[in-house]
This record gives sequence, C-alpha cells and structure tokens, in this order.
Amino acid sequence: MESTVTSPVYLFDLASRQSNWLAARQTTISGNIANANTPGYRSKDVEAFVDVLDRTKLAMAATDGGHIGFDASRPESMKVKKADSWDTVHSKNSVSLEQELLKAGEVNRQHTLNTSIVKAFHRMLMSTVRTS
Repeated sequence: MESTVTSPVYLFDLASRQSNWLAARQTTISGNIANANTPGYRSKDVEAFVDVLDRTKLAMAATDGGHIGFDASRPESMKVKKADSWDTVHSKNSVSLEQELLKAGEVNRQHTLNTSIVKAFHRMLMSTVRTS
C-alpha cells in the first residue's frame, strides 16, 4: 500500500504571517497613540508587509527523495521604522492622532480581509474532504 504525502498548505502560513504583522503594526500604532502627548516622541510604523514577504523565500516542498532540495527559511523579524508624520507640534512630538486612527482602520480592514479569505479557503478545503 502506497502512503500519500500531502504538501503543506501555504495559504494558512501566509495568512498567519500577515496576522502576526498586523498585530505588530497595531501594537506600534497603539504605542504612538499612547505617546501622543509625550514631548519629543517620534511616531513609528512597521515596514510594509510586502517588504517582509519579499525577504521570505517560500521554497517548494520535497515530497520524494528524488525531488529538488529546499531550504525552509523563516522570515526575519519585523523592523519598526520612523514614520513620516503630517506635522510636528511645538513639543517636537510627531504623532498625528488622525493619521494613527487611519492606520488603525487600515489594519482592521486588512485583518477582516485576511480572516475572510482563510474562512473561505477553510470551507473549500472542508467541502473537498467531505466529498472524498
């Protein structure tokens, strides 16, 4: 009897990485909002997910010894960068609450989209398993 080896589903891994990135970005945004009145505080932002993803080399999985080898490299840690602020007040604080709230709304939309895609993929996967 031949054993069947299933390859990993990279969509779930990609969605998980984006969720981690979104969590890091939301934490950074929250820190900016918390320091909105701190003199001299410079607002920060997390580098774009596309840049993080570009450094991540998703390799093909070898399911047989005759297949090409692969390197399961993991992404590097996310770097926080100085954000371009809309304005700087007299206290040299560069946090704009309006800008941070816009970023928080963007994170919320991306998280909702990410979750919706994973749910749809999960439903598809479950429907194929049930019909097999």
